[in-house]
Amino acid sequence: MQAVPVRMAEDEAGVRADGFEAFFGAERARLSGTLCLLSGDRGEAEDVMQEAFLKVWERWDRVSAVPDPVAYLYRTAFNVFRSRLRRAARAARRVFGAEASFDPSPGVEDRQDLLGAHRTLAPRQRSAVVLMELMDLSSEDAARILHVRPVTVRVLASQGRAAIKRHLEGSHG
Repeated sequence: MQAVPVRMAEDEAGVRADGFEAFFGAERARLSGTLCLLSGDRGEAEDVMQEAFLKVWERWDRVSAVPDPVAYLYRTAFNVFRSRLRRAARAARRVFGAEASFDPSPGVEDRQDLLGAHRTLAPRQRSAVVLMELMDLSSEDAARILHVRPVTVRVLASQGRAAIKRHLEGSHG
């Protein structure tokens, strides 16, 4: 009789892995592109993506049962990214003093005007623009990911679009 529960556990583990592998395969490229735009750095995006997928994998039995596992993944990835920014800012303050501010984008080579303009945005504006404009999410969906109100996402996205427009006009005019 004990062989049956052990076999069921093995089957459940296989189903668990198969479900996550399919989820990973379906979402990997889109999340990677989103995080590249968000961070402005492919290496950083890869690190954040791996950490986010690991966190989701560790909780896959619960995450797979939520109404929108993709939203959970993106919320996790954005939280990982914000956490890394906060750690970097704390480290910069320790090294350079409390007056220093940290901007993660200056070290990134500006290869394209639009990407360069996108990099100048504040992290919250960049997040809102990526989610609403590039991923075509509603302000309600983006708000759930960013843990803010929908009106805040709309304002941040509007400010971000205006800043991008100014930057592009300044570089071409």
